[in-house]
Amino acid sequence: MSTKLLICLGNPGDEYTDTRHNAGFLFADYLIKKNKFNKPTLKEKLLAEVSEGKLLAPSKGKVNKNKIIIAKPQTFMNKSGNAALLIAKLYKIKPQDIIIIHDDSDMPFGYTKNSFNRSSAGHRGVQSIFKILKTEKIWRSRIGIQPSAKKHIPAADLVLRKFTPKEQKELPKIFKELLEKMSQILK
Repeated sequence: MSTKLLICLGNPGDEYTDTRHNAGFLFADYLIKKNKFNKPTLKEKLLAEVSEGKLLAPSKGKVNKNKIIIAKPQTFMNKSGNAALLIAKLYKIKPQDIIIIHDDSDMPFGYTKNSFNRSSAGHRGVQSIFKILKTEKIWRSRIGIQPSAKKHIPAADLVLRKFTPKEQKELPKIFKELLEKMSQILK
């Protein structure tokens, strides 16, 4: 039985609530609400909000044996590695037991994908974690945020936009699908 650390990326502050760049934070909130986790608490020395618990197996209702730590770094995105290092050290978590959950502006809204030992593809939060932990051998679960419009919107223009009300209603279904895809990693 090992402890898994989910580093769910976003930016702190009310002005970033429900923005596309905060898809990782929204996923964390979904997991905490739907599973057996304690209330998230701000751990200033870790630069993050942290919640601990166990996941219910998707669609089976059984509890996963692994302890799960959900962290929402309270640094800005490009400094997420600082929080990741502090949390990993405190809980003695190896990089292979870390999963970064983040937005992906190159993937269409509604798509999710897991990857391991891949480049950051320009995502500054992921770059920060890779740099500080000195490895890319980390799992990533990506959440597509690109609207289904015909024209691709550049990341700089897209990430701080809020999800539309229609998209917000779809997020729980997307998060459930992502969790099912993550189930093999979380074993």
